[in-house]
Formats: sequence, C-alpha cells, structure tokens
Amino acid sequence: MTVPELRIETRVDLEPRAQGEYVLYWMTVFRRTGHNFALQRAADWARRLDRPLLILEALRCDYPWASARFHEFVLDGMRANAERCRSAGAAYYPYVEPTPGAGRGLLAALAERACLVVGDDHPGFFMPGMNQAAASSLSVRFETVDSNGILPLRAADRPFDTAYAFRRFLQRELHPHLRSFPVEDPLEGVGAATIPAEVERRWPPGIPDSASGLPVDQSVPATPLRGGATAGQQGMRLFLDSKLRRYERDRNKPEEDVSSGLSPYLHFGHISPHEVLGSLFERTAWEPDHLAPRTDGKRRGWWGLASDEEAFLDQLVTWRELGFNAAFHLPRYTEFDSLPAWARRTLEEHAGDPREACYSLDQFARAETHDPLWNAAQRQLRTEGVIHNYLRMLWGKKILEWSPSPRDAADVMIELNNRYALDGRDPNSYGGIFWVLGRYDRAWGPERPIFGKIRYMTSANTARKVRVKEYLERFSGRNERA
Repeated sequence: MTVPELRIETRVDLEPRAQGEYVLYWMTVFRRTGHNFALQRAADWARRLDRPLLILEALRCDYPWASARFHEFVLDGMRANAERCRSAGAAYYPYVEPTPGAGRGLLAALAERACLVVGDDHPGFFMPGMNQAAASSLSVRFETVDSNGILPLRAADRPFDTAYAFRRFLQRELHPHLRSFPVEDPLEGVGAATIPAEVERRWPPGIPDSASGLPVDQSVPATPLRGGATAGQQGMRLFLDSKLRRYERDRNKPEEDVSSGLSPYLHFGHISPHEVLGSLFERTAWEPDHLAPRTDGKRRGWWGLASDEEAFLDQLVTWRELGFNAAFHLPRYTEFDSLPAWARRTLEEHAGDPREACYSLDQFARAETHDPLWNAAQRQLRTEGVIHNYLRMLWGKKILEWSPSPRDAADVMIELNNRYALDGRDPNSYGGIFWVLGRYDRAWGPERPIFGKIRYMTSANTARKVRVKEYLERFSGRNERA
C-alpha cells in the first residue's frame, strides 16, 4: 500500500468484503487518472485483494451554482478520462444526471457488489457533507483520500492567520512530503471490472455532447477555455516553457499574459499540484535537499530556485494551500463571521459610513458601475470565467466600497465569484475573497471611511501602477452591446 496514512480517512471501518467483485473508486473531486492519491489507493487495494477496479465519475445537475459553464468544463474532463481509461484498459463508468436526483442510489448500487469504496477527501463546497452522507448509508468499507495539495490536510493541527505564519510552518514541515508524490500512472497493471448490467440499465452511462439540454443554468454559458487533463497539461507546459521566466516581473500586469492559468484545472481536479511541481522540478533539476535550512517565513530563498520559480511556488504552495488549511480547520470559513476579530471590528465600526455609490447585485453582475476598470474586470469574469489576478483584488475592494455593508459585500463577492469564475467555490478562491476583507492581512493606516483599517485600493492607483489601456479596450463591452 503506497499512499501515506496521513492522507487516508477511514469513514466506514469494516474489513473489505471478501465476496466483492471489484474495488470501487468514486471520483468526485480529483477528476483525473494520474497523479491522484485517491485513485492510487483504490488501485493498491485492487492489487492487494486481486480484484479488478471500477471508476465511477458522476456529475449531478443540482449542485450550487450549477451552470452550462461548469458542466461543460467537467464534461471535457470526463471525455479525457474516458479516453485515458480506454487506452489503459480500465473500467470507467461516466454518469451525467439528466434530471435532478436521477443519479440517487447509483453509488449504493455499485457498492453492494464492491469489496470496498474509495472516494475523494476534500474540505470545501458540498464535499464534506456528501462524504458524510455516503458514510452513513454504505455497508461496506469506505475510505476517502486527500490528494488536494503538497501538504496533507492533516499535517497541520490548526488554521493559520497569515501567509507568513503558514510559510514558516511549511519551512519546518514540508520537506518529507516533497519525497512522497503520487504515481504518474496508478492504472498500470490493474484489471478492469465488469459493470453490473442491471445498474447500467437503470443509470445508463454516457457523456453528453454538451450541457445545452441539461437542467442547469444556461444563462452562464461555457467559455472558450476547454477543461480536462489534456488541456490542463498543455496549459502547464505552455506556462513553464514560455511564461514562467517573466512571472515575477510581469504577473501583476493585466496587459502581459504571464499568469499560469492553471487555477480552473486545479479546482476541478483535472491537474494535480504534484504534477505541476514535479514538472517544474524536472525542468530545473531540483531536489528536496536544495531547500534552504531556514524557518524565517520569508518568500525568497527557501526553495533554492530562481526568483520567478520561487514567486510561482509561493502562489501554488503557500497561498493555495493556505486556503485549504482554512477550509479544513476554520469553522464556517465561507462566512463573514470567520474573519479575524480585528477585521470584523473595524469593518462593523464603519458599516454606516456614507458611500460614494451603492450598487445592487444585479448592477454588479451586469458591470453597471461608474468605474470603467472595475466594469472591465467584471466583464472578463462574466465572459471568460476568470479575472486577471491583480485586478481581482481591486474588484473585491471596490465591491466593499460600493456595498451597503461589509456583510453585503461578502455576499456579493461570493455570489459573483461562484456564479461566473471557473475556479470559484474553491477554498483558495474563498481565501482571496476574504483577504479583501482582512483575512491573512494586518491592520493598515491611516484609518479610512468604509474600510477602517482594511487595506485600501483604488482604480486610479492601479491604473498608475500597471498599463490597462489595452485591457480596458478588450473588455469595454462594445461587443456585447453590438
């Protein structure tokens, strides 16, 4: 058994069923066939028990903010997984709900013939509740496996208040986990299970050509960005080969396309942070022993790499996994009341301050503010499913400034981000939203109206710092009006 015990949660503690026909892997979050600790655990069990493996990847249609945009991205990934499983000779069961609730009972029906079930352990969105419900209904061994990040979720015993504090923890504790990566191809040497005929008849497998006929929000259409492991790997190679060398200098410039663009693929599990990290290390001939022996929490110099690589790794490892740390350890991490006490206090003290303007959720969604740069950022989110990273911070700060209260601002940011962003609903995405309101930050002076001691940003200052002329032209909205 090759998966670290720290990543495994036994939810139904029974011995594997001796008369079971297969090992069932329930793919819900890590929607990929490689670099996946959960699939690796299922394959380990299959070999140990001398049983074939069955991979179930289902897509329900009633998840929060379900839309054609997110459905199409997941369907792309399902097609890539189906092709990979065909080439590997693995049994893959894709099921897409045609109506709400149509898939109810599918997992239980497959589990009745399984030796055990292995699922994905994720701390965000509706996944904890779904795993808990499955555990209460299954009468077979059920394990979930953490393949979220480089640091196992259970390696830390508390939430961290700042990136600095979390970085210090990583500098003390990450080294052994850099020697324990998931295997590239967990399907090698695993036999293919036969899907029970009666299950196939009741829940016909298949992947629709598109989400257009499905009961999801069609007003949020798919973007040109395609999903799936193949697309994610192509994007990763493009970034590492041609953009990374300018990352530190140009990543905060909207008119320079040097961001990694990997967050949607990481969110939907189409690509693994281990795969990204491993590819970068391979290109730089890096080894874990290159880490500097320091625990000072500084961003530079610890990895022993060039400044561009270190800046990117700080985003991929420190900031991304800080969000997962909050989701795992911080109660109600998606709610305003989870903010640090100082941030809640200063925001509430200024909640009644006069606003230059106040906009409704619909006005924000339609990009109908008086600020051309904010409107451009919102149009990018609405049409492309992303916002340039630097402008995403400004986008949130202005929502705070133009909402009736800070609680309203949090609600608007969450709704717009989760409705439109391909990486919305993610622990890392919530980390960014609540950073706007003071999480992971410190008190700033001078104290200002509305913001209090929360870090302040303006469109004018942003436009002075970075070139935005082409960005404003690109997302002017003229094409929409035409």
